[in-house]
Amino acid sequence: MNPPPAVRPYRPADRAALDDICVRTAHLGGDSRPFYADPGVFPATFAAPYVELEPELAFVLDDGRGQAVGYILGTADTPRFAADFRHKWLPTVADRYPAPEGPPATPDETIAALLHDPERMVLPELRGYPAHLHIDLLPDHQGKGHGRALMRTFLHALHAGGVPAVHLAMATANTRARPFYDRMGFHEIQVPDPGGATFLGRATQQD
Repeated sequence: MNPPPAVRPYRPADRAALDDICVRTAHLGGDSRPFYADPGVFPATFAAPYVELEPELAFVLDDGRGQAVGYILGTADTPRFAADFRHKWLPTVADRYPAPEGPPATPDETIAALLHDPERMVLPELRGYPAHLHIDLLPDHQGKGHGRALMRTFLHALHAGGVPAVHLAMATANTRARPFYDRMGFHEIQVPDPGGATFLGRATQQD
């Protein structure tokens, strides 16, 4: 029998699996492929830069056979990450996902606009929560405690590194995800004109 699913550090061999998980959970928690011409814009924006720039803060849920079926990743320092995103990451993907020439006209252009604006991550209201994260699990592995295990691993890593607090931005319309964050001790952070996002934060210290 295979071992049960377990959290482990990210390995470079997991990269394709992480991209796939991101694509299959990017549309309000569901599969983005029916809605986007090139859904690879999602991992290029929300997954791959983290494992390239801060792989030490990337963890996966291993299904027991070596396959990543979920992940949590992020940064300890959002302003620094935004600068590295601009100067180190964006040049590697900008040709494949060019910035819209005007207001985004398609779903793909909407995400590409976010890709080309890493400074959007740096908001004064989030200064007290310097770290941020992204967490995604394939549907078959949700609701089984794996998200809690991933989150606890990530919070421990941040706290051990001296980072006091963390935030995340979730699509407000993704109502299925909010109860999980509430159970994990996140509270809402008021941000002017948040658009379709809700910002949540908590201390990294755990009970």
